[in-house]
Amino acid sequence: TAHRAHASTVGVTAYLPSYMGPLMERELDMLDEVLQRPRRPFVAVLGGAKVSDKIEVIERLLLVCDAILIGGGMGNTLLAAEGFDVGKSLRDADLGPAKKIREEIDRNAERVEVLLPEDGVVAKELKPDADSRFADVGEIAPDEMILDIGPTTAEKFTGVIEEAKTVLWNGPMGVFEIDAFAAGTEAVGDAIAASGALSVLGGGDTAAAAHKLGFADKMTYISTGGGATLEYLEGKELPGVAALRAAANA
Repeated sequence: TAHRAHASTVGVTAYLPSYMGPLMERELDMLDEVLQRPRRPFVAVLGGAKVSDKIEVIERLLLVCDAILIGGGMGNTLLAAEGFDVGKSLRDADLGPAKKIREEIDRNAERVEVLLPEDGVVAKELKPDADSRFADVGEIAPDEMILDIGPTTAEKFTGVIEEAKTVLWNGPMGVFEIDAFAAGTEAVGDAIAASGALSVLGGGDTAAAAHKLGFADKMTYISTGGGATLEYLEGKELPGVAALRAAANA
């Protein structure tokens, strides 16, 4: 909760000796290494539900990354913003933020490579025994939903990851909780593990996927910062961190 100015994180520092614990210190060190001193190529992998929740993160990463790979619900939303019919797929209802991000991506196209899904695993129902198929992004029926990235996308994503020296990953590629829709997330995780890159994972779903699919112990660092990590990635000053640093210098 370092991103919130609570009495327990900020106010107390005015009355008692206050210090960062080793977990917070490690978290900040790893995020600073990724954002300020990345070994290149620096690749970000973004997934999860909403583009609108990560607009400022994407804008920041467009300035520092060599490549950004986007899947999951975020990928669906950006595809919809490009005019693709994504059927019943999870996506933002308001495409305005996604269109804004598309413009930012286009403006930075010569400097940073941004890859969106080209195909997906689609089904009409979200359940383990649902009939599913691979479909290119232009061939999704109105009653279908994208539940994972497809094999062509996974191959392209992993090809970029294999060359990376630094990887930041926030958000799964699909509904990894169901085995039928976990292959994309697993492929990305395995590629990061095999790359030898400095790898930082953020977000509860990403951490859960790493543990479920068996590559958690092969990552350099798994963040537990949640919303605070996202705000730090956006470049914002965190009240809890600022208070501790001020206390240390007092």
